Amino acid sequence: MGVFGCFEQDSSGLLSPDRLLEVLRRAGILPDDPRIAETIDNLERARPARLRTEPLLLTVEEFAAATRGNRGIIERAARGELAVPDFPALVDDLQRIYQEVHADRTGAVAAYIPQLARVDADQFAMSVCTVDGQRFSIGDAGVNFCLQSVSKTVSYCLTLEEHGSDTVHRHVGREPSGHGFNELTFNKAGLPHNPMINAGAIMSCALIQRGLDAADRFDYVAETWKRLAGGRSVGFNNSVYLSERNTADRNFALGYSMRERGAFPPGTDLLATLEFYFQCCSIELNAQQLAVAAASLANAGVCPLTEDPVFSAQTVRHCLSLMSSCGMYDFSGEFAFTIGLPAKSGVSGALMLVVPQLMGIAIWSPRLDAQGNSVRGIEVCRRLVDCYNVHTYDLLTGNGAESGKRDPRLKRQQSAIEGIVGLCFAASQGDLSEIRRMAACNVPLGATDYDGRTALHLAAAEGHRETVEFLLSVGVDPKPVDRWGGTPFDDANRSGHRQLARLLADAADTPGRI
Repeated sequence: MGVFGCFEQDSSGLLSPDRLLEVLRRAGILPDDPRIAETIDNLERARPARLRTEPLLLTVEEFAAATRGNRGIIERAARGELAVPDFPALVDDLQRIYQEVHADRTGAVAAYIPQLARVDADQFAMSVCTVDGQRFSIGDAGVNFCLQSVSKTVSYCLTLEEHGSDTVHRHVGREPSGHGFNELTFNKAGLPHNPMINAGAIMSCALIQRGLDAADRFDYVAETWKRLAGGRSVGFNNSVYLSERNTADRNFALGYSMRERGAFPPGTDLLATLEFYFQCCSIELNAQQLAVAAASLANAGVCPLTEDPVFSAQTVRHCLSLMSSCGMYDFSGEFAFTIGLPAKSGVSGALMLVVPQLMGIAIWSPRLDAQGNSVRGIEVCRRLVDCYNVHTYDLLTGNGAESGKRDPRLKRQQSAIEGIVGLCFAASQGDLSEIRRMAACNVPLGATDYDGRTALHLAAAEGHRETVEFLLSVGVDPKPVDRWGGTPFDDANRSGHRQLARLLADAADTPGRI
């Protein structure tokens, strides 16, 4: 029976399609995934009309026939072999982060574009898609929003695909500007600093499919977003487009300044280029679609849901590099330091985060900070990186084992072991702030290592009173016994930490033996 044993209903040996769908859902493979569409259709046909409200059971042969066309993804999901093996744990963390960050009401919606100023500021969505197409969404994930500056990523990719890096960068630089996204500033060659700010994105629009008419150029960009998002159609917000065009003095000034400097390719129609730029910013999708698009970039340009190779790996490498250094406006350096992942934000409140070779994450919350980035979006990223070793350079700090960060690529048992190792290390160093962070990430503070040693044992042995007091205050067992029969009291006493031993004895309600 092999992997289909996961779906056995009872001793009769019949298998449950409903159980199959539940296993897939827990693994992050949702019923609308095109990779299991054939199986879903087969199961629907196998269910007689009279059984629509009753459980359906199939023989092994019937079950195998119904799932044959999608056997690969089903088996990998059932065996826990997808990009995030313990997907329910990731879901739990994302739900917790969402609830914690939801209370943040700081920041304000973008006011310089009238239509954006009217958006409900308290809307909030989070969505994730892994490179294996595992998906989860929470909040207002089905509500459409305009891409705004997030559109700059795909526009840049399209120029690279069409012209190549050398040609593109004769017209736009690739250094952070150090200024706001719409500053009237250029590099020493008179070019836009990079494709992730307004001037650079206007230049990208000047390079995209110059031989097509305006309608076909827009359709070309919209179709690319559709392919990245798994084949689901994207929209266009005409009122935002008109509102942005009518308040675009700065963008017109950027365009004319670049034309004066000879930055555009010969024959560029400046007004048509600016119109095209406003249209690209006004493309609409929701957080679920944006997460799939981000996962496509994490997957070297191949959409996880459709296996459509939208961009080449080389194009994605260039794009992610500039997202890392320039994607978060004049907060990009700080974001690279603290978060360490490629990202792009937009003044609609959208934030697209890419964890290469693992997953894409979309956050949408319209309240912005002074730099024009989503306040909640930034905070979600901070908390995610606090819990998981996904920062680009976390590999340099023991792959998360000593830091206590969990590796989402590991199965539950492996991840738990790494968390315990990190907890014990932090306790031995008296690193209370790290222990608090791990507690926020649901690392069990009373967990034991192979020898039955706990964080309380280690803190007591090293004399870290504040750490011991904190562990006791959150309800950690004061008298765990290791494999040699020793307790934290024994460790403190043996190491000469008399006052600490007395504290532990009182907590354990046992007479002191000092």
